Amino acid sequence: MNAKVIENLIIGAGPAGLAVAGRFTKENISFEIIEKTDKIAWSWHHHYDRLLLHTVKELSCLPHLEFPDEYPRYVPRVKLVAYYENYAKHFNINPQFNIEVQTISKEDGLWYVITDKQNYQAKNIIVATGINRVPFLPVWPGQEKFDGDIIHSRDYKNAIPFVGKKVLIIGMGNTGAELALDLSEHNIDVSVSVRSPLLIVPRDINGRSVQLTAKKLERLPFGLGRWIGTQVRKIVIGDLSKYGILSSKKDPIDHLKQTGKTPVIDLGTVKQIRSNKIKVIDDVTSFYTNGVQLKNDTKLDFDVVLLATGYRAKVSDFIDNTDGLLDQYSIPKQVVADGKHKGLFFVGFDNYKLGGILGTIVVDSKTIVSKILKDAL
Repeated sequence: MNAKVIENLIIGAGPAGLAVAGRFTKENISFEIIEKTDKIAWSWHHHYDRLLLHTVKELSCLPHLEFPDEYPRYVPRVKLVAYYENYAKHFNINPQFNIEVQTISKEDGLWYVITDKQNYQAKNIIVATGINRVPFLPVWPGQEKFDGDIIHSRDYKNAIPFVGKKVLIIGMGNTGAELALDLSEHNIDVSVSVRSPLLIVPRDINGRSVQLTAKKLERLPFGLGRWIGTQVRKIVIGDLSKYGILSSKKDPIDHLKQTGKTPVIDLGTVKQIRSNKIKVIDDVTSFYTNGVQLKNDTKLDFDVVLLATGYRAKVSDFIDNTDGLLDQYSIPKQVVADGKHKGLFFVGFDNYKLGGILGTIVVDSKTIVSKILKDAL
């Protein structure tokens, strides 16, 4: 196989790939970084306009470069993109753009990467393609009959195209909740389909970040912090059952650590639900020409259906042998793979810790670089 021989190859120039590249540069470790799109942090260029980080800026920056002092506590999308582009310049990170990986395989102890442009042979492969690589697009019976538009949330930018339309959002994770809020604030008729109990927490209470408070409460003994958190949620969020939302009995921290699913961070959606500016409806079971049929057999007409159904990492699309590599959700089990997968590293996939994916990226990138330095001794 004719391949370019390098020591370390980073795949993906989003925040995860940048974090590893920044640490490599700091340690004078040679590397190349490839990116399938034409931009650094492509996804952040294309997220919806109103998006802000839900995590505080002091826990969301990349290694060795803090956010500028003038940035607000919750960094908006445009400023975040500027920060990532500046990060690349600061550390002289120069990705090779428009190169898409087709296959990663191991032969004689070395990793081979076949792309649509250039093949590589490397000792270490850092996969930084992210947990949100491929939009998840469920299919319902009768969907092909629907006369309206079905759009994944990735393609939502703002409320303007939806003025005068009746919109259904399927899924009320953080994205679904915020898109519903955006539409309702622009006086658009919006409903959200919710199929299971939700964990909803406020982003702030009396101007204080719940994220920072939760970290402090987690350190209290005898489960006291979790009890306090439960009482606060009961007071601030309250019982939403009469609006169609059942509250999950699970503890948010346990739920995150077990499933990788974060609670819904409330930015104002609950208030809009209580004001009936966002309607909550049952699970969708099928489509018909003008709309959807629900689990309770109700039929409702809609012009647009927005799928806030999340993403899949799908690393098995390009890694030849994933036996023993992935968990039950098809996410890499370890940051540092071992055994037959030694030399393979994953950053930007561990969604099971407090602090959000950006905080985890900082920790995991350090783990990766430390391991590579240790192996080089």
